[in-house]
Amino acid sequence: MPNIKSAKKRVRVIARKTLRNKMLKSILKTSLRKAFKEGSDIEAKLCAISALDKAVTKGILHKNNAARHKSKIAKLLKAS
Repeated sequence: MPNIKSAKKRVRVIARKTLRNKMLKSILKTSLRKAFKEGSDIEAKLCAISALDKAVTKGILHKNNAARHKSKIAKLLKAS
């Protein structure tokens, strides 16, 4: 455990950020699972693209990783 006041604050801040990142990752993974599920509708795919964009702006995903997922979703949209 930290003894210095600023180190104690960093522990609290990191805990808050970890919870927020975990929540956003969970939302992202759920939306991707729904988008890639067999027989999913267009709305689920568009929601996944939106979640990917939000994850990039929040720093959860790298932009190339999101672009790769969005490309796969675009292929599915074009096929349906």
